[in-house]
Amino acid sequence: MVAGSITLSVIKADIGGYVGHCSVHSALVARARQFLAEHGADLLTDWSVLTVGDDLVLVMTHRNGEDNPSIHQLAWDLFVACTEVACSLKLYGAGQDLLADAFSGNIKGLGPGVAEMEFVERLSEPVVILAADKTDPGAWNLPLYKMFADPFNTAGLVIDGKMHKGFRFEVHDLVANCRVFFDCPEELYDMLVFIGASSRYCIKSVHSRTLPEPGASSSTQKLNLMAGRYIGKDDPVCIVRCQNGLPAVGEVLEPFATPHLVAGWMRGSHSGPLMPVGFCDATPTRFDGPPRVIAAGYQLAGGRLGGPHDFFADKSFDRARQRALEVADYMRQMGPFEPHRLPLDAMEYTTLPDVAKRLKDRFEPIRQTRW
Repeated sequence: MVAGSITLSVIKADIGGYVGHCSVHSALVARARQFLAEHGADLLTDWSVLTVGDDLVLVMTHRNGEDNPSIHQLAWDLFVACTEVACSLKLYGAGQDLLADAFSGNIKGLGPGVAEMEFVERLSEPVVILAADKTDPGAWNLPLYKMFADPFNTAGLVIDGKMHKGFRFEVHDLVANCRVFFDCPEELYDMLVFIGASSRYCIKSVHSRTLPEPGASSSTQKLNLMAGRYIGKDDPVCIVRCQNGLPAVGEVLEPFATPHLVAGWMRGSHSGPLMPVGFCDATPTRFDGPPRVIAAGYQLAGGRLGGPHDFFADKSFDRARQRALEVADYMRQMGPFEPHRLPLDAMEYTTLPDVAKRLKDRFEPIRQTRW
């Protein structure tokens, strides 16, 4: 822990959809807020509860550092308590993100998505919390690349001297369970080799190379890899600090003005546009989608969360939403064909292998004909 630092922990879980996979029942939100008020007073400086699609998102500030067992225990116990409510309401997929029967010291690897960041508050500390539904952690690769490495998106890379040396990216290989660091802009092309394959390689964090400042942190948990079977998409979260040597708020939001294709959507098996929406529209229904992303702005002051401000409710994102709908129309016309349906290697942990297994004995060798 750094003296005088604050830790921002964002932990999300799907503990039951209302109705189907559309949204979070108000009783779950109420239970989460009640639980934090009753059990978080001695641990937390402040907290906020968000929802996106069928996911409950906890935004918490505290002085305990990253990966703190007490903070993770608090979140786990909250999700268990909310799962009891979900079960009583017979909500779909109640507790599906809780992959263990008991907490084991760290919530990572147990199902919920986790993004954390420890830092010393600056004179002004604006933070954007991104939360997505019906997609996976690879959804952040393109936006984070644009925010921290693309001068066509982020003017500060050109005109702000504190950003000229660029940023260090931490990239995780989710299959081999290892990581690599890239210093950009020098190693930008090398990094793109990997982060362009977003189904396997995901940007975990970004740090300034000029200042001792973390810029971004994301969740990289993949439920299907952890469980060895399909139990829903991962619905990632991401923390991005803004201004003063880091991207401005508008530069953080700008990548979402052009909706990009992400994996997820229906049954976690399709590609679709990531649609930026206000809080009230984060309720995916068409083919259980299209995938949604919200942006919650907070102004931190002494660890207190001033907000949230609903960034994507801004009318300037109306055209992005319209384009996302047009892309959704186009992709849906392909039905079960790639590239709308994910390639087979990305379907390994869905229900598709069970279907293929029943048909494997019907395949026979092709005899070669010589002319």
